[in-house]
Amino acid sequence: MDKIKRSKTKVIRIGNIRIGGDNPIAIQSMTKTHTYDIPGTIKQIRELESAGCQIVRLAVKDSKDAKALKKIKVAARIPVVADIHFDWRLALEAIENGVDKIRLNPGNINDREQVRAIVKAAKTSHIPIRVGLNSGSLPAAVAGISRSKGLPQAMVKAALDYIRVMEKAGFYDIVVSLKGSDIFDTIDVYRRMAKVCDYPLHLGVTASGLPRSGVVKSAIALSVLLFEGIGDTIRVSLTEDPVAEVEAARSILEALGLSRYGPEIISCPTCGRCEVDLISVVRDLEEKLSAKRHQPAARPLKIAVMGCVVNGPGEARGADIGIAFGKKEGLLFRRGKAVRKVALNKCVNILLKEAVR
Repeated sequence: MDKIKRSKTKVIRIGNIRIGGDNPIAIQSMTKTHTYDIPGTIKQIRELESAGCQIVRLAVKDSKDAKALKKIKVAARIPVVADIHFDWRLALEAIENGVDKIRLNPGNINDREQVRAIVKAAKTSHIPIRVGLNSGSLPAAVAGISRSKGLPQAMVKAALDYIRVMEKAGFYDIVVSLKGSDIFDTIDVYRRMAKVCDYPLHLGVTASGLPRSGVVKSAIALSVLLFEGIGDTIRVSLTEDPVAEVEAARSILEALGLSRYGPEIISCPTCGRCEVDLISVVRDLEEKLSAKRHQPAARPLKIAVMGCVVNGPGEARGADIGIAFGKKEGLLFRRGKAVRKVALNKCVNILLKEAVR
């Protein structure tokens, strides 16, 4: 975690979560139910909570959705954010019904008096607002800039203009997102924004697609930014069950050493020298560990599961716990020392026991 020096941003409270400053990077997702379907929405929030989601956003399309927020908020254990587009009055209804944060899109709610009314209500209720720009719905006022000087510059101007309206109204509990569908535009716009404001930044690539390509796009853009110290909260937007978004976000943070939700598994890709079904072993171990690891771990733990004698003993010896397999059995290592031989059909349970020693 000390390899990345994070940018210092303003600390913002969202329900029981704080983002910005030295606070851990928070994982967000969005429900994909109709918000007025209260039981279905609560069920999906429960699934997200179990997967490790820390902030959840809900689409508020009409008054029926806004009214449902009250019961949903009571049931949720994580902060609830209302996603507002087009109708500024829905933001006021959402605030009345107890949400922890409002997301506004400057591309479709940009009347200054309407923004000031929302800001006044949010300030009274002590909740923050996310200025959430998307490349596909820019304000008309910056369309010319986008054509002449490029999308990133237009998005930054739109965000700053919107923020100034809020600041003039005495409101500073602001989070900013500037999501593009192109990874290079996304990297560029967040770099630009990080230089000109100290509000927390919510990172994401919008409309990234199905998991196979969407996770890759998101991992590239978010990892570049996070490695540079930019970003306080993230969402991996996928055309998939939202739990997959949370799992992908966790993997990105873990790979960068910015968080650890349980043991890290090191395993070889296997080749013709491997004499055991290592893929099944690693899948079984990963599934059983994933069922337990949803909150950040206090101490990182590395588990090596290796399939042959070339790199196996070295990797297993270098991990906290490791097994290097030969034929039908493996040699268990604990903190660099060989302990005993382990049968293939017992290795996963033994590794799980070793992980909690």
